Amino acid sequence: MIRTENIKKTFNKIHAVDDVTLSIPEKEIFGLVGPDGAGKTTLIRMICGLITPDSGVVKVMGQPPTNKSHLESSFGYMPQRFSLYGDLTVMENINLFGSLFGLDAKIIKSRGDEILKITNLYDYKDRFADHLSGGMKQKLSLTCALVTRPMILVLDEPTFGVDPESRKEIWKILYGLNKSGMTIFVSTPYMDEAELCTKVAFISNGRIIAEDTPFRFKKNFNCTVFKIITNLTNIKEFKKLCNIPIVDAYLFGDSCHMVIHHEHLDIANELFVRLKNDSIILNHPEIINPSMEDLFVFYTQEKVR
Repeated sequence: MIRTENIKKTFNKIHAVDDVTLSIPEKEIFGLVGPDGAGKTTLIRMICGLITPDSGVVKVMGQPPTNKSHLESSFGYMPQRFSLYGDLTVMENINLFGSLFGLDAKIIKSRGDEILKITNLYDYKDRFADHLSGGMKQKLSLTCALVTRPMILVLDEPTFGVDPESRKEIWKILYGLNKSGMTIFVSTPYMDEAELCTKVAFISNGRIIAEDTPFRFKKNFNCTVFKIITNLTNIKEFKKLCNIPIVDAYLFGDSCHMVIHHEHLDIANELFVRLKNDSIILNHPEIINPSMEDLFVFYTQEKVR
C-alpha cells in the first residue's frame, strides 16, 4: 500500500530523512516511533505528497503521491497540529472538507453523522471548533480525514497533547477502522503506543534503526533489563562504578535501568553484591520485561556504536 525506497530530505544541510526504505502492506497498523525531531513528520509529508524528496522513490497504492486524482478518494491524512477552522462548527468543518473532495452534500451528512457517532462527537456537531477540548479537536480532525472513506489513513502524532482518556478513545477508533480493512500508518513519540501497532519502525536522526513487530522485538532481545533503585543520580558515575561490559544504563523515572547481555549475568550478580556492600544500591535489583522504551534506547545505542 505504501512503499518508500532510499528517500532523503535535507533542510539547511540537516538530514531530516536519510535513506529511508519502508514497505507497509495492506491492513497493517504501522507505527513510526521516535522522539521529536527524529524525522517523522518530514517522512509523512513526503508520503502524502506535500513535500518532494531530494532523492528516492515514494509510491502509494503503486502510484506517486502527487497523483492526486488516483489517491484523493483512497487516502486520508490527519496532520500533527489541528488545522481546521475554529470559527466554524464541527459539522461545518466536515461539510467544507467533504466538499473539497467533491462529495455530495447528502453523502457528507450521512458519513459525517456516522463518523461523529463513532468518535463520540455527535452531540457536539453544532459547537465551534475553537470551543472543543484538545482531545475533541483531534477527533474532529480524524473525522474529516475519514469522510472520504479512505483505504489508507495516515496520522501524524494523532494523540499529541491530548489527555490519557482521549488517547485510549482514539486508539480504540483506529483498531475499529483497521478491523474493517483500513491500512493505518501512524507516527508517535509515545513508546507505549508502539505496543498497539502490528508493526513498528524506530526512527532516530532521520534513519530507520530497527523494524519488526512488538512481539518479535521483545522475543529476539538478547539482553536482560534490571530495574535498580540507587542513590546515584549521575548516570555516568554509575556506569563508571559498574566497570563491567554492560550494554547501557539510563535513568527511568525514579529508577535506573541497566541492560546487560545474557552471557554476562554472572558478573552482573557479582557487581550487585559489590555495590550493595559499598552502600550504592538501595534495593535488590529486579529483572523486568523490556519495554519499548528499553528497546528503542538499545537499538539507538547499537546504531551509534
